[in-house]
Amino acid sequence: VQLQASGGGLVEAGGSLSLSCVARIFSSYAVGWFRQAPGKEREFVAAINWGGTNYADSVKGRFTISRDNAKNTVYLQMNSLKPEDTAVYYCAARSGFSIETTTRGYRYWGQGTQVTVSS
Repeated sequence: VQLQASGGGLVEAGGSLSLSCVARIFSSYAVGWFRQAPGKEREFVAAINWGGTNYADSVKGRFTISRDNAKNTVYLQMNSLKPEDTAVYYCAARSGFSIETTTRGYRYWGQGTQVTVSS
């Protein structure tokens, strides 16, 4: 299983970015986005399976996760970005149906993509 995240960059507060994760996995897999800021633990951001989505409270209403199984891609649309959203963002996948919100719930990880939000 391979996952490749892209789309990070530098944006001003209030701006938007869209991350992509190309994941050569079965459509039944759940895919999640996590982020890790300097000096902090990796934290859950959002996840999607074929039945629904789940978001961290800190991003609800601002971020949207979606997937295009035909393109093997999961997207994270990030709007109204804040400086505290600055982190390396990782996508991850798991073979189970349930949406997990912890890092240990995911077996497969992609490399990270840096998101920096300036104030």
